[in-house]
Amino acid sequence: MTRALKETDREKTAERLLKSSANKFYDPDVDIDWNAPLVDGKRYIPAHRSSLYGTKLWDSLSEEQRVELGKHEVASVATTGLWFEILLMQMLLKEVYDEDPTSSHAQYALTEIADECRHSTMFARMASRIGCPSYGPVPWLRRLAKLMPTISYGPARYGAILVAEEVLDRLQREQMNDPDIQPLVRMVNRIHVLEEARHVTFAREEVTRGMAKLSKKEILYQQFIIALISYFVTRAFINPRVYKAVGIRPRDGVEAALNNPNWRESIQWAGEKIMPFLQESGLVGKPGMYFWRKSFLLPGKR
Repeated sequence: MTRALKETDREKTAERLLKSSANKFYDPDVDIDWNAPLVDGKRYIPAHRSSLYGTKLWDSLSEEQRVELGKHEVASVATTGLWFEILLMQMLLKEVYDEDPTSSHAQYALTEIADECRHSTMFARMASRIGCPSYGPVPWLRRLAKLMPTISYGPARYGAILVAEEVLDRLQREQMNDPDIQPLVRMVNRIHVLEEARHVTFAREEVTRGMAKLSKKEILYQQFIIALISYFVTRAFINPRVYKAVGIRPRDGVEAALNNPNWRESIQWAGEKIMPFLQESGLVGKPGMYFWRKSFLLPGKR
């Protein structure tokens, strides 16, 4: 288990994060040149991170189609991230509702909500700028996810936030440092990565602090809920409709992706930073192991 945190640490961390937020933040409206032309020949994601990379469907695509697929996949990931950030803001607002607004902890939570508002707008503008629709999750998952702020609380709530943020973070770090990726995509990723680092610190401490307060029965529930949410998050990254952009029937694209070792390895690679923390914290356990494996974040069958 990770070390216990004192309540006084909570305010100290929030004070430090508030100072960092004041000293370094981005305004996508100002810091991104949305009118700059897209660069011919540049990819939107590394080829090996495509959900179909290495499959027979991938082999059947021309180079132009592969670039086009990557464009729609990056839009799908971004608008799915937008969807999750809206859920995150709802959850943080529920936390703040019961907090003392004069505390640094509550004020940082509000600051994080402000960050997420800008990020959501930024992701939406990027999808529009590169000529893609707002994919987000499939309709049934969008409806089901409305329950998330209600059924999740405490460490599982913050742990699920960490899964979404840190899996996305690792994919974005790779993209922002790749000179073969579109400059617009690289800048969007850079802004998100730099500002999310503060959010990750905040959430990790809340997980550690919250787990120390739970009974064994509550921990079992927390282990199940975080695994369930994490499964839906990783499965939502690629909307089946992206495959239509290159003439592939959605059900065929989904089947190929779910059976694609390269795609499963990409998700597991993206979760390599967060999963050890969740395991050490005690949030990964038997009640949720089925969903952890189906999420591809841990080795196992789909």
